[in-house]
Amino acid sequence: MIKSMTGFGRAEIADGSRKFTVEIKSVNHRYLDVNIRMPKKLNFFESAIRNLLKEYIERGKVDIFISYEDYTEENYALKYNEDIAAQYLAYLQQMSEKFGIENDVRVSTLSRYPEVLVMEEQNIDEKELWAGLEQTVRAAAVQLAESRIAEGERLRGDLIEKLDGMLSYVDFIEERSPLILAEYRARLTEKVQELLGERQLDESRIATEVTLFADKICVDEETVRLRSHIQSMKDTLLAGGGMGRKLDFIAQEMNREANTILSKTTDLKVSDVGISLKTDIEKVREQIQNIE
Repeated sequence: MIKSMTGFGRAEIADGSRKFTVEIKSVNHRYLDVNIRMPKKLNFFESAIRNLLKEYIERGKVDIFISYEDYTEENYALKYNEDIAAQYLAYLQQMSEKFGIENDVRVSTLSRYPEVLVMEEQNIDEKELWAGLEQTVRAAAVQLAESRIAEGERLRGDLIEKLDGMLSYVDFIEERSPLILAEYRARLTEKVQELLGERQLDESRIATEVTLFADKICVDEETVRLRSHIQSMKDTLLAGGGMGRKLDFIAQEMNREANTILSKTTDLKVSDVGISLKTDIEKVREQIQNIE
């Protein structure tokens, strides 16, 4: 089982007194980067939410959106601030005496002044609140993890298909290499014969030149290592678990071998296959960036 770092999860849990809604989305990232948006009254639980999320995710940029609705009226109470009301009255009386105008303030008017009567939220049972929030976050995280696994399985199938294609490119290069030498020897012999005319051809000199050319263009070591890296990547994909960093390292090694093959070859057919090989390696590297 492998996991993509792209996924989405959503959960909504409600009872008679409150409702929690949690949405989690994630994309690829080198480390675990969690951003939480939620009502201020839930900020106390931020650390617990982060720790809970680590049970389901190792890497990725994760955005969590939490909304909370309270259906009860018991959590709010009307509060009368007597000291503030007294200050209002004192200043109003002072203004009346100062400017010689009637102080016509009534109780109904005074009650509407700021902070005289306020709705105050009562203390909330944190354990009860966390129980509902944890259940909702966990349900969304499970859905997120499932979507990441599903996407990871699709990625694995596509990657293995590309790796099998790369092996066919390596097969072609290995099969083509001896033919390149044979063609070079034939061309060299023909040219030397043209220059010598009727004189006898020195086969040993031809053999020496072909040997030097073979050393120059030989990619046997590169194809052996490349084949090994491809198989190692396939084995890692099939083994499952957290593998993103390891796969990225293998892909870098594969790219290095492909570059060496291209730099050594003088054959157009091998060059074309080498370019196709590099193109597929880059595609694989892009996809690997999204694996946890």
